[in-house]
Amino acid sequence: DKWIISKLNNLVKEVTDNMDSFELGIAVQKVHDFIWDEFCDWYIELAKPRLYNKENAEERATAQHVLATVLTSAMQLLHPYMPFITEEIYQCLPHQAESIMVSQWPFAKEELMDDEAERLMGAIMDSIKAIRNMRAEVNVPPGKKVPAILLAAADLKEGVEANQNYIHLMGAIDELT
Repeated sequence: DKWIISKLNNLVKEVTDNMDSFELGIAVQKVHDFIWDEFCDWYIELAKPRLYNKENAEERATAQHVLATVLTSAMQLLHPYMPFITEEIYQCLPHQAESIMVSQWPFAKEELMDDEAERLMGAIMDSIKAIRNMRAEVNVPPGKKVPAILLAAADLKEGVEANQNYIHLMGAIDELT
């Protein structure tokens, strides 16, 4: 959660700066890349187990809140480019303003920018990508769980161990050493 919130706040800062400088193409490309490469490809997939877990209501509510917050902000950033679609999506999300058109433009919160969370999640994502590439190279069926050995930098070891459930989930790993 810290990772995606940090990435969102960095995105808001960069897109706002780009739009202030009339670099509209760069701004929309950043929003596109964030929505597809980080939010959809990674965060939604990582949040699914918490969303389906009816036993831990607090974790489920946290994941739902983060998903709604990030998607709402992403729609606000995308609104100048795709007004009708973003308005329709905005109306389906929890929102404060009557319309996305009159909602407050997102602003970056420096206190939510977490370089360490981004670095750790980057390492976890790189590990998952490497595991998936190795599985593909040796033609391991997607449903088959396999063991894996991961060498992590000393300063990342504790964070990787604390988040190894993501590696198990996304890499189809049964035993991680």
